[in-house]
Amino acid sequence: MQLSKDLHSEDGWRLRETGYNPERIVASGSNFLVGNGYMGYRGTTEESTCKDFVACIVSDTYDNADGKWRELCNVPNPLYVCASVDGTPVVPENGSILNFEKELDMKGAVFSRSMKWKNAHRELRIQSERFASMSDIHLLVSKYCIHALSDLELSLDIGVDANLWSLNGDHLPNKKIYQFEDMLIVEAFTSERDIPVIVCEGLLETSHDLDGFSLKTSETMITRNGSIFLSRGERLEFSRVAAVYSGNDVENPLEKGICDVRSAREREHQGLKDAHDSSWKKIWSVADIEIEGDHLAQVALRFNLYHNIIATPRHADHLPIGARGLSCQAYQGGAFWDQEVFNLPFFIFTEPEVARKLLVYRYRRLDAARKKARRLGYEGAFYPWISGDTDEELCPSHFFSDVLTGRRIRNHFNDWQIHVSPDIVYAIWQYYSATDDYRFIEKYGAEMVFEVARFLYSHAHFKKTKQRYEIIRVLGPDEYHENIDNSAYTNYFSAFSIRKALEILNMLQEHSPKKLQRLTRKINLSSEEISGWQEMAEMLFLPQPDLESRLIEQFDGYFSLEDTSPEKLSERLKDPNEYWGWPNGVAVETQVIKQADVVQLICMLPELFTPDVQKANYDYYEPRTHHRSSLSPSVHSIVASRLGYKKAAYEQFIDSVTVDLFDVGVHSSGGTFIGGIHTGACGAAWQMAVFGFAGLSVRGREINMDPAMPDHWKKLSFKLVFHGQLIEIELSQRSISAVADERNTERVALFLNGSELGVEPGMKKIATFSTGEESVVGKT
Repeated sequence: MQLSKDLHSEDGWRLRETGYNPERIVASGSNFLVGNGYMGYRGTTEESTCKDFVACIVSDTYDNADGKWRELCNVPNPLYVCASVDGTPVVPENGSILNFEKELDMKGAVFSRSMKWKNAHRELRIQSERFASMSDIHLLVSKYCIHALSDLELSLDIGVDANLWSLNGDHLPNKKIYQFEDMLIVEAFTSERDIPVIVCEGLLETSHDLDGFSLKTSETMITRNGSIFLSRGERLEFSRVAAVYSGNDVENPLEKGICDVRSAREREHQGLKDAHDSSWKKIWSVADIEIEGDHLAQVALRFNLYHNIIATPRHADHLPIGARGLSCQAYQGGAFWDQEVFNLPFFIFTEPEVARKLLVYRYRRLDAARKKARRLGYEGAFYPWISGDTDEELCPSHFFSDVLTGRRIRNHFNDWQIHVSPDIVYAIWQYYSATDDYRFIEKYGAEMVFEVARFLYSHAHFKKTKQRYEIIRVLGPDEYHENIDNSAYTNYFSAFSIRKALEILNMLQEHSPKKLQRLTRKINLSSEEISGWQEMAEMLFLPQPDLESRLIEQFDGYFSLEDTSPEKLSERLKDPNEYWGWPNGVAVETQVIKQADVVQLICMLPELFTPDVQKANYDYYEPRTHHRSSLSPSVHSIVASRLGYKKAAYEQFIDSVTVDLFDVGVHSSGGTFIGGIHTGACGAAWQMAVFGFAGLSVRGREINMDPAMPDHWKKLSFKLVFHGQLIEIELSQRSISAVADERNTERVALFLNGSELGVEPGMKKIATFSTGEESVVGKT
């Protein structure tokens, strides 16, 4: 099926791009990424070089090369191959391309491409495939084939290209390029901390003897170089493996890389691929969501699930999900609030052990949050807006430039956007509610929540004239309006965080009094502070819905701003690349907002607001939302589903899941490169399907379903892990089916529109919407 002009998918799993389009090189490289949470290799061709945005981005390689931006390293490319015919390199710019295709098999996480190439006298086809092993995360495995469509005298370069594309400085300035045994090695060292990064490449299997090839080296490349004659119809095939390590992974990365290549040769290409495939089968067995009746939605949803998975460092508990994952260096490989609010729920309900690691990462960065709070004059934990692997805030004070004057724009993302800390508390509680992992609360969660509560209390301002606490000079989710007071989103989530701190305090007092005593001693938590939290929980100003309009004011004075639309505001731009926000962008003095803000609040805490309040605020804020953030459509889709706005919910779902697929997102903003995969939107795709269309919510140990599927969908099915129990849900327009895994140890309390459908281990229950009747279908 054709998805767009150049994109196709026949089976819902394989995404195929046809035709060579230089204008799509950035987006295509990101979309066809292969990865495993440790590294991401962009979907470029083997003959591509740095000008084509080739990149293998590796986690835990943070480096600051230009004195401003700390970001992940792009390591030497170990899959470089360039074939030449009659002295002409076989690249798209030379000769004629008769056929060009890329394919991403999302089920097996394998990239492949095919190119039929011709010049005046010769014709050939190149086919290749690659994968970043999910079972051996330090390995890249590839296969390359040249099919002679006429007699050919080929010249080949096969090796490692160390001429790197990088956004901000040369991160690997010192390189050793050499051969060891028959492996090609680039050993490099980061510019800031001199951390070794090694790429070790070796051949696995070849159809022709390449022993006669000579070694060709330069300052930036090492290849096997030689010539080979192919008769018409003959094929040259070879497979390779590359091991990638840094000094942050192991003590001796070079030794480990050499060992891994040797071991991979014993297993051969097929053995490596089988192990990789087995790992992905296990992941998809729970992670997949099936849609019947909408091929575009099915492909786009899987595309987003796939990218959320490969962006996530499931192998570690000290690394974050970057806002662009491992697709490029944009946003420095750092975690924003996206990680907890958008990426994490997918893992909480499919792979809770991965979600736990991501929250442990936040615990490991707790000292960084304390350090930032102290630096800004507060107590407790103020988490960095962009968080990497150190105790510093990665978000610079000047993120954008004024395209009209060239002057830097001072943004306060890093010191006024305080909601990141309560967002982390929200994620901790969401994880605990879905897993009942009390040990996590004891060991990690309580300390984080207490320190966030301490920060919020120290940040709050007590206004004596109104006898209430206020939170002033902040920046909410809407980044166009900075230096605001009483952000509804920020205040509500601050109250949520303080109340959860008190709830956890009581929980520990009841079940783990000695551990609570040790923790309060460790962080010097006094009874006076706790009394302060209780007072703030009762007296913090929470903007209430207007009695007539039912509207919640986004922040103090918002309704007094000029009321206009994003469309009208765009007509005031002098340059299309202008930044719309603080301090002097076109949106600052208007009600036009960047992304969901009050709608974000009612999406995440719907239980606090009546349906008429949710409806009034959605209706008011959505037309005033620019949706400049890729996170915004998903939030609106979920709320629209709950309100019964099926058409809007579906349209916003499609907007969200195709932002990368159809290259709708921008590659730069305010002079800053922001290309790559929007991983927050990828994580949100799962939420739109499950929290939105399926209407799932959690109340204590109960799952409630209030479905609002698009009318043209015939079926929506997915699996959940809830309190350690696995259950499969299948929705149609008339019924719901729930199957509890036979390995479950307890009954799953499932409710459909308030009516219980408890499902025992190994049992299946079906309920019909129209009649409310249910039936039990024995053992599955």
